[in-house]
Amino acid sequence: MLHLSTRQKIPIMLAVMSGMLLAALDQTIVSTALPRIVSDLHGLKDLSWVVTAYLLTSTISVPISGKLSDIYGRKKLFLLAILIFVTGSALSGISQNMAQLIGFRALQGIGAGMLMSNAFAVIGDLFTPAERGRWQGIIGGVFGLASVIGPLLGGYLTDHASWRWNFYINVPVGILAFFMISSFMPHITPDKKRQRIDYWGAGLLAGGLSALLLGFVWGGSQYPWKSVQIIGMFAAAVILLVSFVLVERSHAKDPILPLSLFKNRIFSLSMLIVFLIGFAMFGAILYIPLYAQDVLGRTATNSGVIMTPMVLTLVVVSIIAGQAVSRTGRYKPLAVFGTAAVTLGMLWLSTMGLHTANGQFTARMMLLGLGLGFSMPIFNLIVQNAFPHSLLGVATSSVQLFRSIGATIGVAVMGSILNNRLAHNLGGAAHFSANQLQNTNARALPTVVKQALSSSISDVFLIGGIVVSGAFIASWFLKEIPLRTSHEYPTASEGGAPGVAVH
Repeated sequence: MLHLSTRQKIPIMLAVMSGMLLAALDQTIVSTALPRIVSDLHGLKDLSWVVTAYLLTSTISVPISGKLSDIYGRKKLFLLAILIFVTGSALSGISQNMAQLIGFRALQGIGAGMLMSNAFAVIGDLFTPAERGRWQGIIGGVFGLASVIGPLLGGYLTDHASWRWNFYINVPVGILAFFMISSFMPHITPDKKRQRIDYWGAGLLAGGLSALLLGFVWGGSQYPWKSVQIIGMFAAAVILLVSFVLVERSHAKDPILPLSLFKNRIFSLSMLIVFLIGFAMFGAILYIPLYAQDVLGRTATNSGVIMTPMVLTLVVVSIIAGQAVSRTGRYKPLAVFGTAAVTLGMLWLSTMGLHTANGQFTARMMLLGLGLGFSMPIFNLIVQNAFPHSLLGVATSSVQLFRSIGATIGVAVMGSILNNRLAHNLGGAAHFSANQLQNTNARALPTVVKQALSSSISDVFLIGGIVVSGAFIASWFLKEIPLRTSHEYPTASEGGAPGVAVH
């Protein structure tokens, strides 16, 4: 438990937020540099791996680093995360071929996953549950801000310096964050002693998640969904994840992801909700820029400009929601309202057509941003409040894990739905595909193609709305535990969460 003044906590949180900004930026900053990277390194066939390698390792490292931080302390893991991330960034910048870049991006992803899981856990170390809301909201705003800044900054650096500076820029910021964390953040003694690392569990979980995510990433793009490769990936995922469950239940003395967490109803419902929000949001929002540019003919040079109204709404509302939770101590109304607004925003987006006015398009995006701002930041707080401090790292990292899995699966499934619906709607003009449309001048597209694309994207938004409505329904069943005003965890008789032993 930490007893620090507000003045002592502020520089720590600034360092944490700089680390979070690094990880969040790198999910978007590289996208605008990819064409230049391919040109310089001559690796068009390996282009997708520049993104996939980062996505895979960042997702896999989240639950493992969350558990390790519970064993060794947050400060050590956070400093190690910054070191890995900065090293991966510097090496990515000096890459001489695609194989090197992909390998260094994978290393960078490991550091990013560790940064994301530990940043939210550090908030739990510094602040009581009643105080965390305002900081969770600010951190959520950092994610939204990164999605606007990333593409713009990436494009500017690529055009005026070099694509390599998309990676080099992380080095000075990372060094500053490392210095601030090492100087201002005290070591937090773990609550549990003599814990053992669950190597078998970590290996099986990493292997199972890798196979699962690769199956969805490759399915419908690299290989047909019914191909031997994709079926094999999913079969391997099932075998490895089932083995993981068996090992965790019968052999692991200190499991990497305690299955007892799922006995807690608050935890189980929260994981379902963040998975569904990630599935619908990332899977459908990916096509907002495509709709704006190829259907409405907007002239924005990148998705950052097009999505600015939605993201700015998300940032502002996220901060307001954090303040509201801290002042009222109640989170369930925000969860219900937020998931309702996301659902309505997605369904409203599905009603757009060829003649939707820019103002109407912006209003729909802002409603979606409103819902995301209310719902996204609070689930870390909800889960943290349901468990003792000894489980803070693994419980917090689970939120990031399920959101990432939902996002990855959502992007893959929604992309497949879009291509199938587009082929069906185009009929005789089926030589067009979603990928070709992204490389075609919108003004050169025939009206029939624009109509088919509009209808197909509307179907994606509709399905996203239906999926996320499950999160809205689940939010009504969340049990609201009063936010604690200290780090001490109450016993079951005092209102603690059931299903997990308190150590």
